[in-house]
Amino acid sequence: MDFRLDEEQQALRESVRDFAREVVAPVIGEHYENHTFPYEVVRQMGKMGLFGLPFPEEHGGMGGDYFALCLALEELARVDSSVAITLEAAVSLGAMPLHRFGTAEQKERWLPKLLSGEALAGFGLTEPGTGSDAGGTQTRAVLDGDEWVINGSKAFITNSGTDITALVTVTAVTGTKPDGSKELSTIIVPSGTPGFTVAPGYSKVGWNASDTHELTFDDCRVPAANLLGERGRGFAQFLRILDEGRIAIAALAVGLAQGCVDESIKYAKERQAFGQPIGNYQAIQFKIADMELKAHTARLAYYDAAARMLAGEPFKRQAAIAKLHASTVAVDNAREATQIHGGYGFMNEYPVARFWRDSKILEIGEGTSEVQRMIIARDLGM
Repeated sequence: MDFRLDEEQQALRESVRDFAREVVAPVIGEHYENHTFPYEVVRQMGKMGLFGLPFPEEHGGMGGDYFALCLALEELARVDSSVAITLEAAVSLGAMPLHRFGTAEQKERWLPKLLSGEALAGFGLTEPGTGSDAGGTQTRAVLDGDEWVINGSKAFITNSGTDITALVTVTAVTGTKPDGSKELSTIIVPSGTPGFTVAPGYSKVGWNASDTHELTFDDCRVPAANLLGERGRGFAQFLRILDEGRIAIAALAVGLAQGCVDESIKYAKERQAFGQPIGNYQAIQFKIADMELKAHTARLAYYDAAARMLAGEPFKRQAAIAKLHASTVAVDNAREATQIHGGYGFMNEYPVARFWRDSKILEIGEGTSEVQRMIIARDLGM
């Protein structure tokens, strides 16, 4: 098994790395402090084709694959996670459900703008009272003639309230199955639909330059044709989307972990203590060596999961392993990088302060660490 990148993959990686350092790094601190969305960065990402990386050219995509998206996410997150999660959510949670399950008409209507970065889409799964228990969905959609009438709420939805948000896909209970369980379906709700309200953005610990809102639906009506995929298949659909998304989140987490290594090396060479750079002391060297070890092994884990996915092999367990390990590594490396920086690590002018604040959500979003362990154990037959 060869995990070395080919020329095209290496070129993409270097291109995104340069973009992150030259375009994102100079402006993201101000956006982060002011809790503003970096529209100018998103526009340039769209021009680079990043939003279309894993999609076919027929809908305006770049004709690449999911691994290409992961490489881009890793490089963006080495500099900033708000920008990286904006891309990750826009692609794996926003556009991917339409690509995987949409009709020809739905794809033709929505995908070109989503894949160009002109528009964003949100994925309305999580609810205020049902986090890890997605099967406990309370939002309901009733078919009234040729319209769905939706009532309920969603929480923590990324890319759901920007000026360029075009739609959210919403999971809702649409009936009862013969065995008495809930029938879950997924429905497209365009932005601006009457009865669809986007609450003010959250005050968050991290990811402060990304867009996150609570959504409410009060007798919100959309055409029956807005059903995404088969009625009653919503649960299976979002499980597939989340399995893929965990690989992407793992890549993002690896980027943050590697960014912590980058910043720690830089600081350790510059910071003087007791007459020499602190990087000359073995205590600091060992910390950074351990951080590099963790980032490297986490990268191999998501490479493996992505390779299995692209080969059409089962990858649920490997995706859970990659997400669990990479998110743990991100938190560990952020803590150590902050410690290496000392008091300056607690100052927002240094990137590691953002990394520290941004890392924790990686152990929660798209399946908590506890959920990943459940998935791994079940796949082992336990």
